[in-house]
Amino acid sequence: MLSASRRAAAVAARRTASSSNKCYHASPSRMRSSLLPSALANGGNLTGAAATAGDSFRQPQRAWLSSLNEPTLFPAIQMDESALAGGGDDKNRAYDDRMLRSDVRTMGTLLGDAIRLHHGEDVLEMVEKMRNMAKKSRRECDSSASRLGPMADFASNLSAKELGVISRAFAHFLGVANAAEAHQRCRRLRMDLTKEGSEGLLGALHETKRDSTAGVLRQFLSGEGEGNEKKVSKKELFHSLTNQTVELVLTAHPTQVNRRTLLEKHSRVQSILNEADSLRETGTPYQRRLLDDALRREIASIWQTDEVSRVKPSPQSEAARGTLVIETVLWEVLPSFLKKLDAEMRDAMGEEHGLPLEASPFKFASWMGGDRDGNPNVTPDVTREVCLVNRIKAAELFLGDVRELTGLISGNPPRRDYESEAMDKVRERAGKDSRAPFRSYLHPVATKLANTAAWGRQELAKLHKKNNSGGEYDEKPSGPNVTLDEVYLSKEELMEELLTVHQSLCDTGNAVVANGRLADVIRKVSAFGLTLVPLDVRQESDRHSEALDCITKYLGLGSYLQWDEGARVQWITQQLQSKRPLLRTGSWNDAGSNDFFTDTARDTLETFEMISEQHESSLGAYVISQCTSASDILAVLLLQRDAGVEKPLRVVPLFETLDDLNGAAATMEQLFSIPAYVGSLEGRKQEVMIGYSDSAKDAGRLAASWAQYETQVRLSEVAKKHSVDLVYFHGKGGTVGRGGNPNTFDAIVSHAPGTINGQFRVTEQGEMINQNFGYSDRAERTLDLYTAAVLAEQHTDRPLPTKEWKDMMDKLSEISCDAYRRIVRGDDRFVPYFRAATPELELSNLNIGSRPAKRKATGGVESLRAIPWIFAWTQTRSNLPTWLGVGEAINEVLASEDGTTLRKMYEEWGTFRTTIDLVEMILSKSDAGIARHYEDVLVTDPAAAELGGEIRKIHDGTESAILDLSGHNTLSQHDQLLLRLMEVRNPYVDCLNVLQAETLKRLRKEEEGSEEEEVLKDALLTTITGIANGMGNTG
Repeated sequence: MLSASRRAAAVAARRTASSSNKCYHASPSRMRSSLLPSALANGGNLTGAAATAGDSFRQPQRAWLSSLNEPTLFPAIQMDESALAGGGDDKNRAYDDRMLRSDVRTMGTLLGDAIRLHHGEDVLEMVEKMRNMAKKSRRECDSSASRLGPMADFASNLSAKELGVISRAFAHFLGVANAAEAHQRCRRLRMDLTKEGSEGLLGALHETKRDSTAGVLRQFLSGEGEGNEKKVSKKELFHSLTNQTVELVLTAHPTQVNRRTLLEKHSRVQSILNEADSLRETGTPYQRRLLDDALRREIASIWQTDEVSRVKPSPQSEAARGTLVIETVLWEVLPSFLKKLDAEMRDAMGEEHGLPLEASPFKFASWMGGDRDGNPNVTPDVTREVCLVNRIKAAELFLGDVRELTGLISGNPPRRDYESEAMDKVRERAGKDSRAPFRSYLHPVATKLANTAAWGRQELAKLHKKNNSGGEYDEKPSGPNVTLDEVYLSKEELMEELLTVHQSLCDTGNAVVANGRLADVIRKVSAFGLTLVPLDVRQESDRHSEALDCITKYLGLGSYLQWDEGARVQWITQQLQSKRPLLRTGSWNDAGSNDFFTDTARDTLETFEMISEQHESSLGAYVISQCTSASDILAVLLLQRDAGVEKPLRVVPLFETLDDLNGAAATMEQLFSIPAYVGSLEGRKQEVMIGYSDSAKDAGRLAASWAQYETQVRLSEVAKKHSVDLVYFHGKGGTVGRGGNPNTFDAIVSHAPGTINGQFRVTEQGEMINQNFGYSDRAERTLDLYTAAVLAEQHTDRPLPTKEWKDMMDKLSEISCDAYRRIVRGDDRFVPYFRAATPELELSNLNIGSRPAKRKATGGVESLRAIPWIFAWTQTRSNLPTWLGVGEAINEVLASEDGTTLRKMYEEWGTFRTTIDLVEMILSKSDAGIARHYEDVLVTDPAAAELGGEIRKIHDGTESAILDLSGHNTLSQHDQLLLRLMEVRNPYVDCLNVLQAETLKRLRKEEEGSEEEEVLKDALLTTITGIANGMGNTG
């Protein structure tokens, strides 16, 4: 029993806890002082609804509508008279704007409650004080760094712990605001489809949108598009749609700063918001109360979740995280989208023009577990492990589908006079007297899929035992060993059995059953196969040259590295024509081999040995980074052949730097002139990867864009000359500085004519994977955008630029490249400035990727990967790599006699206009005042600080040049959505920028290993996450 004093203390503690928890039941007026609501009440608006609309949410709520009076997901929405007068579409949009504001206001209030509960009223007031300072500075329209003075003084007086907590508040707000905005986009898509349906349209895809497949079909069938669309026949459109392929390659590039745990929580928030939409019209008070409470719990859990990744991910965990989007979203979204595409095709072109069951509009691949370029953590055994895990996952997913089918297709077709070879096959396996022949036929399919998963676990256990490691699938397989003849290794085998069931159902009058869930599973087999995502292998060219150098020395042939390009090509060509292997497998580990083989050469040779062991479709392409010559490509083909790879992976050169791009056509011309190489091409098809990130980092955005365009045109001409089918693999990141474009449709259609031809392979990286495919509605819309764009590109007339325009682009590129390199490469002050004024040096502490930030341990900016290069400048709101050099080129040309030509190019050439508009968009998101603040706080070298001033002058000149060329009065004046989003986000991101600068200043002075240093590191990483959420991208 407790003593009296202890009982009294316990009672007091319970009263204190009860009092603390009463912050959940604070009065509505008190609630509005929390993190977000007052911002909205004072005019904040994520999509531009009237500032005064915040008052409509202050209506008292009946207590039984929720467990709380406020906040709630179910407020009484009052509409402005102007919105009501607009009717129809305007009314729906206004309502949607109000709902977004309501959702964000509710979550901001709940976040404020959590802060108050766990950290006290004083901390919440600090958050509010800093936010109000930021809003005031923005209202006063002062763009100089001095406007941040009050916030900087405030931050300088915070303790390290307070820096962390306040940074978390702003970071988490931006995270939940992103979730609400993503939900609003999905809600608007549903509203648009509902509207189309009410107007007599099919409403499967968006027929009234120019960037939807349904819209593109309508435009080309009618010949009434907005641009250069011509009237196209049904036959042509059907052929294009059924033969085009988009392959999305998921990569582990470290740009996703949010932990998987938080992404899952944000996903649950969106699910709650989705359910709230459906309950607003039909829900009961009790259902609404449950949903309000669910949201409260989720927000409370978000606040208490550590947003900092404490452990650097392994390549295996990266791969598991990457394929999660396929398992949880795309596995069902893809067949759902294809079913809608089929319906739209039939509706637009007739029943005979539906999507064939085995058509593959989409394929998926991955670099996660296969990309070893500069990443020593990706070993041959890592690739073996990821391939096995992917097979296990695919088998388990298909097993679930087939078991579902056995329950759905349980009928017994009557024995009538029909001739069906497929039905005969079903009854042969099931037995002539089976009362459920389809179920009996599918049962062995399910058994074989279960065996496939068990075999994968069995092989994985052997691999882990060999390496004394463990993993997710490490439980000891039950039962006897599974042999290869008991499993599926080829998707064609599984496909044949499912198609047999489908055909037999159609033959026996059950087409409606055949085209239901079974058709979905068949489409999944076509898209994902039995490996879920085949892995590309990537390695830099120097590693292959080193391996061949070791081999030639071992064979007594001299040093391969000392041979010139002609000698290398001649020797490799001779070896390709010879059937005699160069090396016996494993000879690089023999006694005395240390005299010839380096450790990295051994790793390279063992990688090719691993490739030779893989089963069909486990691997896709072999990508050669830093490829500069024909011998770089031939080397990989030779090493595959020598390792005994029965079906060599297609060899894909990656041309990255400006020099590599400019020399690409000559390299491929030489290669296509070698019969032994062309003879190795399956179907005379060659894939070439264009590197958007490194070329921009090397030469600047404008010069790189033109080099990428010209390279693809020249390569296409070379391929056509040699009757080779060329497919481009576009290595783009999420940001403009790495080749990204938020307008996917226009970006694809603006590619050089004759370079896509219905085959589009592109990387999806980091945060873009979650943004584009993390939620069902968004994933379906992304698939629609890609399908529509690749279809439109095939039928949109856009001639190549005239010689006058090409000459102008050459001139612009030369000027911009020189201006860019003069600062980045030629100015000794630049590297000290870059490393002082940005968090580049500290980014390595952000555990978001398994590979190092640099390809090599030494070197300056040139050895830095493109991602941290872009990442660092994005954090400071400078975005320098995207615009540096552009303004100088435009200003010089506009001031010359060629100015009229440049203006005409902007008006008439869509590709050029897209490039300039993207730079304009980035400038509108940049903030020279914020960048200046980082300099003032962090740059102590006078020379480096002087360079910062010069860079800001260049930035201002670039803004003026872009406005002059575009004819705009303000940056992005026609993109009102972007401007409204940034108007609301800027105050919160401003706070995080100030907090980050202060944290960096202290961290760089703090004693290494101290407790204070660890607190500051956490605070810094939190600001990095928050700014990335606020800006919408990272690297």
